[in-house]
Amino acid sequence: MRKVPTNNQHLFYQPKDVWVGDVMPFGKDGTFYLYHQRDTRDPAPLAEGQPFGWSLATTQDFVTYQEHGTAIPHGGEDDQDQFIYAGTVYEAKGEVRAFYTGFNRNYLREGKTSQVLMQAKACSDDYATWKKTGVAVELTPQPGYDGRNWRDPFVIWDDDRKEYLLVLGTRKGDDPSKTLQTGRLVHFTSKDLEHWQFKGDFWAPGLYTMFEMPDIFKIGDWWYLVYSEYSDENKIVYRMSRDLYGPWEKPRDDAFDGRAYYAGRTAFDGSRRILSGWVPTRENDDDRANWLWGGSFMPHEVYQRPNGTLGVRPPQSIKDAFECPDAVPDIELRGDHERTECVITENAGEIFCFEADVTFRDACDFSIRAYKNLETDESYEYRFDLDANRLSFDKSPCYKWFRVMDKGLWRPVWLESGRSYHLQLIVDDNILVLYLDGTALTTRVCEKFGHSLAVTVTNGELKLSNIALAKGLREQEK
Repeated sequence: MRKVPTNNQHLFYQPKDVWVGDVMPFGKDGTFYLYHQRDTRDPAPLAEGQPFGWSLATTQDFVTYQEHGTAIPHGGEDDQDQFIYAGTVYEAKGEVRAFYTGFNRNYLREGKTSQVLMQAKACSDDYATWKKTGVAVELTPQPGYDGRNWRDPFVIWDDDRKEYLLVLGTRKGDDPSKTLQTGRLVHFTSKDLEHWQFKGDFWAPGLYTMFEMPDIFKIGDWWYLVYSEYSDENKIVYRMSRDLYGPWEKPRDDAFDGRAYYAGRTAFDGSRRILSGWVPTRENDDDRANWLWGGSFMPHEVYQRPNGTLGVRPPQSIKDAFECPDAVPDIELRGDHERTECVITENAGEIFCFEADVTFRDACDFSIRAYKNLETDESYEYRFDLDANRLSFDKSPCYKWFRVMDKGLWRPVWLESGRSYHLQLIVDDNILVLYLDGTALTTRVCEKFGHSLAVTVTNGELKLSNIALAKGLREQEK
């Protein structure tokens, strides 16, 4: 029997009876066009399940979505695009076009080139109807590279050189076990989008087995290269440079989120740059199990800090979607050699937004506990360990150890005593995302012990001010 999703989300996007895979966002005039894969997991995720194409949903606020159905359908069993893997949607010469990865699992088994770039053009004003234009012959896997891993193209106009740049992820040579860290980005250039020249490696740092979902954009004087990798920390990370062709510098914190947020690309609608990734689910809905490919779409708004590094925050429209918040008195806690806790509310519900300005004294640890049971003291916990400069997620108590497979569910933080930081926690059923001054940590949980929300401090002082707790969503206008 095919398993169906059990989530009851009201905010983050997941169509009925499917899991959202990679999202190819396109922004224009305040609207985001979210081309995405819908995986039935019948009987398993991705290439072990039913073939998929690209579906389309549009949104202006990331709260309400208009469904447009299948935009680019997958091919048949013998077609190159039996599955339509990730690609890019872009506007050029008055047209909206797409390059996508055509994948055929039968070709893979037969030793043929299984991943090839293909093209399509939008043929309706709402960009919901597309016409396939076939294999991009000049963009097929090049000699010396891995034809089983040749995917996720991204196109950008290089205004300095007056040409189009296409980058994609691949590997070097023949390495079926994928143990060699030969993952790299390669690039092509074109003056007209029809004739392409292969230019070799774009960036090959020797860090990963594979690059996925590359994205390039510019803010001010800085270029940013965004990509996903699954052999180091399985995250969406970025590099920055003053030039489109590098050198690519690593910022101190090079990730946008933790392990439970993947395959994100950005799009700009004229005012907002939104990162579109997905939150995975757990095998057998068990917190101790590994993550599965695909899940629910979730947006982060990307912004540039004064030093050029990137931070993320929830889109304002998501915050505005919640009911009017309850005012909560300031909270001051001190725990000299023990943990001190304050219950903020005994019933936060299963969809809420909590915000506060946080100030601490001394080298304390503090935490936010969600879905807490007041009788058993069980909860999920976001914990700030200031000695380790670390924000992590786990169960509390973590007994019998371990209760969460938490590898990758952490972020680096560098916080100063006496300084104020803005904390936001958004909970939508089984998805939790915490923001602190541009740093995000998302996860999905499989239990709900209770509905209380609490804050703790150990070995120091903690003050929460300007506290707001908004429970539930406003009724949306039809």
